[in-house]
Amino acid sequence: MRRSACRLTSTIVREWSGDEGGLTKGRLAAFLIAIGGSAVLGLAAGLIWAAVAPRALLQEIAHGEAELVNAESSVFVVADAWFALIAAVGGLITGTLGYRFLVRRAGAAATAGLVLGALVAALLAWWVGDNIGLGTYQHLLASSPAGTVFHSSLALGAKSVLAFWPLCTAGVILLAEMGARRSGHARGRHASAGEDDPDGHAP
Repeated sequence: MRRSACRLTSTIVREWSGDEGGLTKGRLAAFLIAIGGSAVLGLAAGLIWAAVAPRALLQEIAHGEAELVNAESSVFVVADAWFALIAAVGGLITGTLGYRFLVRRAGAAATAGLVLGALVAALLAWWVGDNIGLGTYQHLLASSPAGTVFHSSLALGAKSVLAFWPLCTAGVILLAEMGARRSGHARGRHASAGEDDPDGHAP
């Protein structure tokens, strides 16, 4: 009976985690979909960051040179905080949707694609936000007369927040997989109890 219960539990876990079998076209497709979907989400996140994050106010002091109007401005910290929040939310979305639609079917291949894709998404979000408005800023810096006030381009100061996206993605997948495994073990115990007592009575 114990062996039967163990086999049933192992089968359930494999069905939930998608670990049965080797690399297949389906698993490769899930890996690529995970990366591609995350990349698209990263591009959208970069646009959102560019739209909501504040920019420092600068004043032209000489040709091609500018300084902060308020040296104690906290806009750089706020901009980094916005990126951290957007990256964390993106990681939660990637992990939740990825686990539901990919990991449960393709297992480790999908998980690897989601974590790698989350890193790609964070880098793309940084790149998009960093480049939107950069051309305008450089033009103003090069052509404005002294005393002109304008906003700087967006920049990410704390590069460590790039890790928020893959960490949140991996955390969601890990928690979901732990829950699935506990559910599989519980089903195995119930099945074993049913085999030991076909009439449903406790021994």
